[in-house]
Amino acid sequence: MSGAGRGRAEPAGRGEADAEMPATEKDLAEDAPWKRIQQNTFTRWCNEHLKCVQKRVGNLQTDLGDGLRLIALLEVLSQKQMGRKYNARPTFRQMQLENVSVALEFLERENIKLVSIDSKAIVDGNLKLILGLIWTLILHYSISMPMWDEEDEEEAKRQTPKQRLLGWIQNRLPQIPITNFSKDWQSGRALGALVDSCAPGLCPDWDSWDPSRPVDNAREAMQQADEWLGIPQVITPEEIVDPNVDEHSVMTYLSQFPKAKLKPGAPLRPKLNPKKARAYGPGIEPTGNMVKQRAEFTVETISAGQGDVLVYVEDPAGHREEAKVVANNDKNRTFSVSYVPKVTGTHKVTVLFAGQHIAKSPFEVQVGRAAGDAGRVSAQGPGIEPTGVVANKSTYFDIFTAGAGPGEVGVSITDPGGRRGVVEPTLEDRGDGTWRCTYRPQSEGPHTVNVTFGGVPIPKSPFNVTVGQAPTGASRVTHLRLQPRGVPGRGPGAAAQGAARP
Repeated sequence: MSGAGRGRAEPAGRGEADAEMPATEKDLAEDAPWKRIQQNTFTRWCNEHLKCVQKRVGNLQTDLGDGLRLIALLEVLSQKQMGRKYNARPTFRQMQLENVSVALEFLERENIKLVSIDSKAIVDGNLKLILGLIWTLILHYSISMPMWDEEDEEEAKRQTPKQRLLGWIQNRLPQIPITNFSKDWQSGRALGALVDSCAPGLCPDWDSWDPSRPVDNAREAMQQADEWLGIPQVITPEEIVDPNVDEHSVMTYLSQFPKAKLKPGAPLRPKLNPKKARAYGPGIEPTGNMVKQRAEFTVETISAGQGDVLVYVEDPAGHREEAKVVANNDKNRTFSVSYVPKVTGTHKVTVLFAGQHIAKSPFEVQVGRAAGDAGRVSAQGPGIEPTGVVANKSTYFDIFTAGAGPGEVGVSITDPGGRRGVVEPTLEDRGDGTWRCTYRPQSEGPHTVNVTFGGVPIPKSPFNVTVGQAPTGASRVTHLRLQPRGVPGRGPGAAAQGAARP
C-alpha cells in the first residue's frame, strides 16, 4: 500500500482534533507534554532501525541535519541503496543540504509524498517538520507497507493506516471495546490483553490487573512483549499511560505487534482470573458462626484457571492463622475450607487463589457465643400432656435445660384456628436450669405447644394437646339410699330401692 497522498510532513499532532486547532495555538503548544513524548518515541523508533548499521540519533532535532543518519535510516527501512552519491563528511552547510536533498529525492522515487518540507527545514532543525517527516516514514514503512496475517489485501488498500491498525487490534481483542489510540490504553490492561492475544499465556491474568496501577500494568505487558515477542519499547510505560500522550506515539508502538513472533522458551502460564473464583458456605457468612465450633465453606475455581487456594483467618486482636484447605479434585475444582474460631467478635477471612484475592475477599465474619444443645433439653408437666387440659383454666409444664449449655428458651402455642399469639405463655426462671411455663387456653380443641432452645426445637416438640371443655354451672350429685341389709340393686324391689333421688 503506498503512502502517497497520506504522508504529509506536517506536525505529527494529536489527530483530527489537533488539525482543527488554530495555527497560533499550535505554536503556543510547542512545549506541550505530548510533543515531548512524541519526540522521545520517534527518536527511539529511529534508533531501533539504525542499530543494525551501528548508528544512533541522540537529538532528533539536530542529528538528522547532516543527512547521514537520515540516509542510513531510509536505506534500512526500504532495504534499498540511495542510488546517488552523497557527502560522507559533510562539514559544511552546503554539503548537509545536498545530503538531505538526496534523501528527500529518494522518498519521491518511493512515491512518498512530502508537503511543506525541504532540505533547509531538516538542516535548520525545524522540529515540527522533522516530527512530521518521521511520522510519514512510520505510516509508510511500519503500517501501510507490511501485509499482516489474516488480513485481506484489498480491504487493507481501502483503509487509512489508522483504520487498518485499529481494525487489526479490534480483531485481536474482541473482548475489549478499543476505539482509539489514547484513553483506551491508559489503564495498561489493554496492553496486557494484546500481548496475551499474540502469545496466549504471556499475560494470562491481564483482566484481573488493578486499573488504578496503570504504570505497573503497562510495564508488565511491555517487558514481556520486549523480551519474548521482540517488540522494543519505543515508548515508556509511564508515557503510554500518560493522559497527555498523542495517538501517533501510541500507534508507533502498537504498529510493531502485527509482525510479532514468539521466541522459544517463553514462560507461558495458564490463564488466571482469581476474581472469577467464588466462595460460599456458612463459614464466610456475616453471622451465624460460633466460637469454638467448626466453620466450613467451599471455594469454587472452575472459571478462575489453575491455581492453589490459601485461606487466612484473622481474629479481632489481629492474630492470623491459616485455615485447613482440602482440594476435592472434582469437575468444578472446588476446595473445602474449615477453621475453628477461638474468640468471639469480628473475624477477617482472606481467600487467595494463585496468590490473589478472589471476589469479595476478605470476608467479615461475626463470631458469637456458642449455642447450646437443644437435644439435651426436656419438658414435663400437665400442660403438654395429650389430654387433661381444659379451656379457660391455667396449666403449666417445666423445661429442664441443665447441661445443655447457653441458649434461650422459647415457647409458642398454636390454637385450633392455626393462630399463634392468641394464647400467651409466661416463662419463669426457677433456677438450676429449670423454667416453668404457664398458659391459659381460651378454647377447646387441638393445640400445639412449640418449645425451642437456642431457636432449635427440643426433643418431642411440638407437643399436641387436646384442650377439653371447661365445666359450666353446679355439679349434680347422685345419692344412693343404703339399705340395712343386702346390696342396693339386688333382690326384689332393687330397682325401686336403688333409684336416685334429688
